[in-house]
Amino acid sequence: MFQNRGAHADVSTSGTFSGELPVTTLTVGGASAPRRIAVRIREGEGPPVVWLGGFRSDMRATKAAALDAWAAERGRRMVRFDYSGHGESDGRFEDGTISDWLADAATVIERYADERPILVGSSMGGWIACLVARERARRGQSLGGMVLIAPALDFTEELMWASFPLEIRQTLERDGVWYRPTDYAPKPDPIRMALIEDGRHHLLLGEALEPGCPVHILQGMADPDVPYGHALRILERLPGSGSMLTLIKDGDHRLSRPQDIALLVRSVEAMA
Repeated sequence: MFQNRGAHADVSTSGTFSGELPVTTLTVGGASAPRRIAVRIREGEGPPVVWLGGFRSDMRATKAAALDAWAAERGRRMVRFDYSGHGESDGRFEDGTISDWLADAATVIERYADERPILVGSSMGGWIACLVARERARRGQSLGGMVLIAPALDFTEELMWASFPLEIRQTLERDGVWYRPTDYAPKPDPIRMALIEDGRHHLLLGEALEPGCPVHILQGMADPDVPYGHALRILERLPGSGSMLTLIKDGDHRLSRPQDIALLVRSVEAMA
């Protein structure tokens, strides 16, 4: 069961980028290891929409910005944030774990979007969203729904460790880190053994998923990072009622083309 590990709110507001909402900072973690999380809040009506970004992504990315534009146009409340070590939040990316990023998300939701939020999780954010949903369901706190984009549940084990050849596993076990080339950033991703080991405490695909809310998955069939078969496994574990999967045959992992963004906005609007 997820523990919020002494997370507390210490709210302040910093300057803005041109055309951006102001950044609010929220301190997460105990006194021995506090970390400041950057949050942007768009005031509005209706159930709050919360953006949960992907691995090494941030709240200013294309899909997050498009949803924020939709929220502004519709007068809807929306919350975006960066996990520790991501975007405008404090910390080093390579020091983060699923436990840390889950604590970041749970604290932001509890502080700014606690009333039947609609979680929109992209890639790793889909895993974080499902972990948040499971814990809230255990406490009797419902969600308004979830829209998951190429959800990478259990990715540290299923999509990393299980696919790594022996030499990469040996490098991780010996050095504690392996630098993985990526098409999404100019520098390789530092993958730490600590991330793999921590991820094993949060695996979901070995049992039924009971999020306690409707779920709509959007998945590209040309996704090289999260195969669409992974989305089918997730769907199989979700309840028969209220669970939906939309496959985009030529869609990649980003799903950031205009037609993909339009589908995402329609899906969130329908859920909201």
